[in-house]
Amino acid sequence: MGRVMAIDYGTKRTGIAVTDSNRIIATPLETVASHELLKFLQTYTQKEVVDEFVVGMPKTLSNEDSEIAPLVRKFVENLKKTFPDKTVHLADERFTSSMALQTMIDGGMKKKDRQVKGNVDKISATIILQAFMDTIKR
Repeated sequence: MGRVMAIDYGTKRTGIAVTDSNRIIATPLETVASHELLKFLQTYTQKEVVDEFVVGMPKTLSNEDSEIAPLVRKFVENLKKTFPDKTVHLADERFTSSMALQTMIDGGMKKKDRQVKGNVDKISATIILQAFMDTIKR
């Protein structure tokens, strides 16, 4: 069984998280410059088996697409073209950044490390992935 990978796409940076090969644990993987993301994913999937992608879809509080949503949809199109054999799921990513920040505080991460925006992106991707995995288990 291959891994599931979550992607928290941003205009500058993208947070990535993956499951273990047994799909039990979601772990932060990396923060990648968004313009290099597809190349990173191609390299990673040559080394590790990834069966599915979960992409965070930014929504507003009224469940409408946010202003970055069209960019995320365009990325999803490119992802599907690049990996036609992989399933791509969309997941609501509302509140993941604030949840990630709170997780870092609760985990005792130093303020200096919390200010590294890439850390928030990776943890946000992990929250998206864990929520997706919890939904599947039900």
